[in-house]
Amino acid sequence: MSEAFDLMIRGGTCVTPSGIADADVGVKDGRIAAIGALSQGPAAEIFEARGLHVLPGIIDTHVHFREPGNLEKEDMETGSRAAVLGGVTAVFEMPNTNPPTTTKLLVEDKLKRAAARMYCDHAFYVGASPENIDALSELELLPGVAGVKAFLGSSTGSLLLDKEEMILAALKCGRRRLAVHSEDEARLRARARLAMPGDPRTHPVWRDVETARISTERVLRLARAAGRRLHVLHVTTAEELPLIAASREFATVEAAVPHLTLVAPECYERLGTYAQINPPVREARHREALWRGLADGLIDVVGSDHAPHTRADKSGIYPQTASGLTGVQTLATIMLDHVNSGRLSLERFAHVTSAGPARVFGIAGKGRVALGFDADFTIVDLRAKRRIENRWIASRCGWTPYDGIETTGWPVATILRGRVVMRDDTVVDASSGQALRFLETLNAA
Repeated sequence: MSEAFDLMIRGGTCVTPSGIADADVGVKDGRIAAIGALSQGPAAEIFEARGLHVLPGIIDTHVHFREPGNLEKEDMETGSRAAVLGGVTAVFEMPNTNPPTTTKLLVEDKLKRAAARMYCDHAFYVGASPENIDALSELELLPGVAGVKAFLGSSTGSLLLDKEEMILAALKCGRRRLAVHSEDEARLRARARLAMPGDPRTHPVWRDVETARISTERVLRLARAAGRRLHVLHVTTAEELPLIAASREFATVEAAVPHLTLVAPECYERLGTYAQINPPVREARHREALWRGLADGLIDVVGSDHAPHTRADKSGIYPQTASGLTGVQTLATIMLDHVNSGRLSLERFAHVTSAGPARVFGIAGKGRVALGFDADFTIVDLRAKRRIENRWIASRCGWTPYDGIETTGWPVATILRGRVVMRDDTVVDASSGQALRFLETLNAA
């Protein structure tokens, strides 16, 4: 007798490590149990996927859900609801909350808040600060921790490591991959006068190319000296990419959706401070360099850098306005639109949003449509055309910089460990997200 599945995804086109092919997927006990011609096998639930593509669940390794401390902007429930509505099955949440996530108790507090409230799987970064450097090697091994995040230049929140000796000490204290926001704090302070009041077009003048380049050059040099793996978040400049390419034995890199999609000065003229993000959106040559990095295999991960703020925070006089854009809910459709326009293949999209994050961070059981892996799927209609609208956004702040833009390619279902969480723009399951597990800490608990 044929094996009985808990769920069968029938008739879809699957993006697997072996390529793209029509296949059914059988799920049992939350994991992928079979891939192939399974239509005659019994299943408790059938998901008809004919005409749709079955991708490994999207892992967004760069979100700010603002809890605790700034619940008027976002919280774990609203942020994770936005995630699954956008086809995202797992997120890494950043530490620059209030208070910042810098101790074991604060990590445990976030995990407790997430339990039974988050719709997607999740992990939390520990923030590096001058006060906790000596504890980082222990903090990075806590269950549910994605690793350590260091802000080398000031951004939203109070976390900052701006002295070379502090950065080197943090690199020496731990063994997991250290993620960095790479801007040079001294140069930011020296150039602050160039941020002209009321003119957000000067944001990339203030936080210029050299601010990013010298910081990335320094942290790569220090990581090499410390023998530490490094992950450079939201890289934005053509000048940084060769430095990272020369350090590939220990360095990986993320590109963020806004820097792949928006371009200066047009975005500032059209959106004003609603295009303000750190590091900033830059002119076209930098965007094209990022796309070449994607094509060449240099970019390992694409994240949203979802960083919501209220309209009040975004609507003041620049530069007294908040930096950050919403993005977790629009990551899939924006990038699928790029797929449809020929900027990248569907296989490459799946790699930088699923297999790449799983490889870079050693996520256990995630990132592939393959036997034995967690049954996490982002099911998409590559032909669907829709207009992104603010009213669709589930984040508490209620806006997106992509409002009014029509995209081709949309998620139609989000499946988490074999449970259909979102279908046709509706969250259909109770919050069932769990803490992610990592290969380097499976035995640390």
